Amino acid sequence: MKVSVIGAGYVGVVTAACFAEFGNEVVCVDKVKEKVKMLSNGRIPFYEPGLEELVRKNLKEGRLTFTTDIDSAIQEALVIFIAVGTPPRGDGSADLTYVEEVAKKIAENLNDYKVVVTKSTVPVGTGYKIKKIIEEAKNNSCSFDVASNPEFLREGSAVYDFMHPDRVVIGTESDSARAILRDLYRPLYLRETPFVFTDIQTAELIKYASNSFLAMKISFINEIANLCDIVGADVHVVAKAMGLDGRIGPKFLHPGPGFGGSCFPKDTKALIKIAEERGYEFKLVKATVEVNELQKERSFLKIKSMLNGDVSGKVVALLGLSFKPNTDDIRESPAIYIAKRLIDEGAILRVFDPAAMENARSELGESPYYAKSAYDAAEGAEALVIVTEWNQFRNLDLKKIKSLMKGNVLVDLRNIYEPQKAKGLGFRYSGMGRN
Repeated sequence: MKVSVIGAGYVGVVTAACFAEFGNEVVCVDKVKEKVKMLSNGRIPFYEPGLEELVRKNLKEGRLTFTTDIDSAIQEALVIFIAVGTPPRGDGSADLTYVEEVAKKIAENLNDYKVVVTKSTVPVGTGYKIKKIIEEAKNNSCSFDVASNPEFLREGSAVYDFMHPDRVVIGTESDSARAILRDLYRPLYLRETPFVFTDIQTAELIKYASNSFLAMKISFINEIANLCDIVGADVHVVAKAMGLDGRIGPKFLHPGPGFGGSCFPKDTKALIKIAEERGYEFKLVKATVEVNELQKERSFLKIKSMLNGDVSGKVVALLGLSFKPNTDDIRESPAIYIAKRLIDEGAILRVFDPAAMENARSELGESPYYAKSAYDAAEGAEALVIVTEWNQFRNLDLKKIKSLMKGNVLVDLRNIYEPQKAKGLGFRYSGMGRN
């Protein structure tokens, strides 16, 4: 099947590479020539484990190409995926400018029947907006159908998630589109992947509802962790006992400095806006967002408290800058927020992240020392702060870390070390809900 993916960002490249791996002929389009050239040479402009190898394999085998020629990509495809960005506006609503531009381009190049699929996360009603734009702008009688196929990719494990999804959601009112998309996803049918077929607006809402619920779960356990610190309980035991309840489950019950990334912050605010535009106040999601913002500040204040209420002139080592492990994405990262707060209050910052150093430099400038390793970051530090739970931070030689440091403060914002073990090595330890 001939497939075009419009937009060579995170979702677009993963989608294109994985559909090519399914045996389809896939063209991925982007207007940035440098990005297309890089991808055509098998290099990925962002960090995602396993993706570069998959892209190179399918480029070599001729199933995957990257281009700036959107006209040909549309004309030659049966299925066109819209995977462009939908950045948040100032009021939290999604900016659909790029989606609308692609819809107009499809109308200009509609030369045969097409299935137009939104892969981008878009507000409820966008599918019908795309349909209207194409219908009004096309200059022939060629038919088309519109569908919604939201992505549920986790940064750091996106290839696996595409190949082994919990479910595939397809929203369309067309039997033809449904049959074509079912055929496109046939390899997953053979693995007995659950498929949810529904209407367009329901599919669009499923994405926002899923991400907002997960964000709410994170904010909830962060609130429980804060309470555990006050009453002297252990949040790990609380979370474990909660997770053993089949109605709750153990996932996303891990306290930390708050959620970040390109999805949860944007999607929670967009869902609030979608509700507001229809006269409904979504109080739970509003509280989720509020708690998350407070949690980032609470994390900074925890560090400040461990340094006797003043970080000015203190050397602080920060481990982890990306919003989560296995990605170089720093968008809405709690680590970047904390780093900026430390810099603003006069701390001398030493930072290290396995993948996100260059991206962080664009946000933090040259003020921090960009270390070569976790041990390099710890040298001379009065406090060591673990913000992102990269695997390589889970088994640090704490004795060596202690010997390199000037002070003895260990702030473990991800609870990856046992408090008693850290204290036994001479650290003044502070975790999240384990104090």
